[in-house]
Formats: sequence, C-alpha cells, structure tokens
Amino acid sequence: VGGEQISSIGRGLCVLLGISLEDTQRELEHMVRKILNLRVFEDESGKHWSKSVMDKQYEVLCVSQFTLQCILKGNKPDYHMAMPTEQAECFYNNFLEQLRKAYKPELIKDGKFGAYMQVHIQNDGPVTIELESPAATIDPKQLTKLEKQQQRKEKTRTKVPSESSRERNAPRNKDDPSASSGAEGDVSSEREP
Repeated sequence: VGGEQISSIGRGLCVLLGISLEDTQRELEHMVRKILNLRVFEDESGKHWSKSVMDKQYEVLCVSQFTLQCILKGNKPDYHMAMPTEQAECFYNNFLEQLRKAYKPELIKDGKFGAYMQVHIQNDGPVTIELESPAATIDPKQLTKLEKQQQRKEKTRTKVPSESSRERNAPRNKDDPSASSGAEGDVSSEREP
C-alpha cells in the first residue's frame, strides 16, 4: 500500500473477498468454515486435495475486493451489487474476527480495507477456487426474470391442441362430402363454452 509492504504470508491461502449487498452473518459463518476446511493441499504422502489450511497450519491472507461483485453491462462493469463501503468494512472486519476466533489469530493476515493495493500472489498449481454461500439470495430483478421464464415454460408445456383445432388442421379429403373448408357449415360446437 503506497509503496510499503503491510502484510505477507508464506504457504497458505490468499482469500479475495467480494461482499454483496445481500450478505449476512449466515454467509459470513459459511465462508469462514469453508475457507478453513477446504481441502486443497496435499498430505504427507503426496496425495492431492486431502488437507486444509488448518490441517497444515498454514497462513491465510485476506483482501477485500469489491470488484468480485461486478456485473457487466455491455463492456462496462457495474458494482451495484457490492455492499456500500461503510457496511462492507464492518462486515470485512467481522469476517477477519471470525477467522481469527476459528483458527490461530497470528496466522490470519489482511490488506488495508479500501486502499489501492499491489497484491502479489504466487499460485501453486495454479489453483483458484470460487466459493459462494448456498444461502446467498438471488437479485430480485433476476428472480423476476427467472419467474417469467418459468411461467413461459409452464405455458408451453400445458399447450395441447384442442379437439377442434385438431379437426381444423386435419387433412381433408376432397371426395368427402362432409369435409368443409371452414368457410361454411356448422362451427357452433367450437364456440360453445
């Protein structure tokens, strides 16, 4: 930050945390559990994907990154789903506090909230895993869109040709005297309720 190194870790996890408007204590607790228990490290015998950061006693570096809440509008990023700064800072500090309570406080490091930072990450693999809380809610605008799509699907599924429309669309035999072009004859049965 400003040309000065304020934090660093050795082996461990670099957590880039995007905080949404909809995030609550429930999402925070879920993310703390997931981050600390995610099996991304190898065990003593070299077996991959078997040990967590806590199992290995590795460090965790956390960086608040509102840009993860980006929604593209054409080619322009829109951050309206990111939690406002004051709320997000409180949420982020609570997140760090919960991580420190659940693990070893001296192994949890962080950047500087809201600061322009140069973050140097050396990915081992590289491995990047996106975590999202299952408790996260859907944007109300998105929900409305999904509901409309579901309604259209249901209408499409329930559309079965009626008896009268099948009769209208059935091929007519020119030699059949009862066959009608639809321009004449009794069609009252189609109009009855």
